[in-house]
Amino acid sequence: MSKGAAETMQRGIETTLLSAIVEGRLHPGSRLSENQLAEAFEVSRTLVREALARLEARHIISVRPRRGWFVNRPSPEEAAAVFAARRAVEYGFFKTAAPFNDDQIARLKAHIAEERAAIEQGDKAQLTFLMGDFHTRIIALSGNEPLEEVMRNLTARTILISLRYQSSAGALASHRDHCDIADAISRGDMDAAAELSLSHLEDVESGLLMQEPADPLVDLRNTLRLDPVQDGRAT
Repeated sequence: MSKGAAETMQRGIETTLLSAIVEGRLHPGSRLSENQLAEAFEVSRTLVREALARLEARHIISVRPRRGWFVNRPSPEEAAAVFAARRAVEYGFFKTAAPFNDDQIARLKAHIAEERAAIEQGDKAQLTFLMGDFHTRIIALSGNEPLEEVMRNLTARTILISLRYQSSAGALASHRDHCDIADAISRGDMDAAAELSLSHLEDVESGLLMQEPADPLVDLRNTLRLDPVQDGRAT
């Protein structure tokens, strides 16, 4: 396989895995087997490993010694850092962006319609993807490719955070916020869009259920109906 073909394959694997993650088909903590992925994509483990390394560099997945690759489980500290970065990026974008033209507005409204349809159909995976993609779509419509790449990475990390910490009620509130932001953009009021985006991100972050269980094995213990162990003895 030529160097160019290998590069194309690596990016294809990376894109496919990322799509599965942002659409909620691969959840935080899911294990990614090099052998199984190599067999599924019909490529060498080397190509799979290089694609996984790309996603690790983007903080989408992580590798654990002697255990393998896993979809990242964002910590509360990582979630706070990601939301701080998003506030800076999105607020700055709106404050400097030119008003959208009719075609850009029409495409943004089409995205809002897709979100609404996903809600009505109860399509959680599609809604998860669309909720995250809304913010990236806005920047993509502006034509700023470098900023779009930054936003795609932040969005993917935010989706992992939402899958782990956000309630379904939070997702519905996010849709209403998206409608308000889209309305401001449609009016050509980018300053209002900036303020609404900032408020939206603050509301989403404050609504995350960030409480970590005191017992990291609580789910397994409940499944097996085991009592927690204290001082080396079951109680």
